[in-house]
Amino acid sequence: MLYELYLKGLIMGISIAAPVGPIGVLCMQRTLAQGRVVGIVSGLGAACADLIYGLIAGLGLTMVSQFILSQQSWIQLIGGVFLFYLGLKILSAKATPINGTPQKSNLSSAFFTTFLQTLTNPMTILSFAAIFAGLGIVNTHTSSISSITLIVGIFCGSAAWWIFLTTTVSMMSRRMNQQHMVMINVISGIIICLFGMFSLIRLMIG
Repeated sequence: MLYELYLKGLIMGISIAAPVGPIGVLCMQRTLAQGRVVGIVSGLGAACADLIYGLIAGLGLTMVSQFILSQQSWIQLIGGVFLFYLGLKILSAKATPINGTPQKSNLSSAFFTTFLQTLTNPMTILSFAAIFAGLGIVNTHTSSISSITLIVGIFCGSAAWWIFLTTTVSMMSRRMNQQHMVMINVISGIIICLFGMFSLIRLMIG
């Protein structure tokens, strides 16, 4: 039973992480600009945020989830502004070749920016709640073990996807020169800015 739940979680983790959104674009851009390690750490930041939301939903922490959802507008505002800022930062960044091992400061920044950005999407709680409801997992002592098993599987699936994505992108980077990197920075920055603008516009009209 637990083994089956872990496999289901693994598949769900991949399916949750795989759709290309602002975090995916950001991880690919960082992989190309700063190297595979920075890309993986960025992806793991998003996976850890999903892990937290999954724990809240899976363990039935209703007070926490209700509080987060009640502050959804403020969280979405912060997330939209933060995305727009990240997009502008990429647009203004100089395209430089990857040189040596990334510094610890770069790795911590890469992790926490994607971690915080993913946390600013409180609807993730509802997604996880729907997953647990669909699988018939309720909040009992026995189901807590089942919930944690499923969540661990989701995290492992998500992490596996980010490792696969960044490794693939890193292999492509060997054929790129500085002009390619300039173009990638511009395209990535514009896309991320548009995601941020869309989030803010949806907040204003919703």
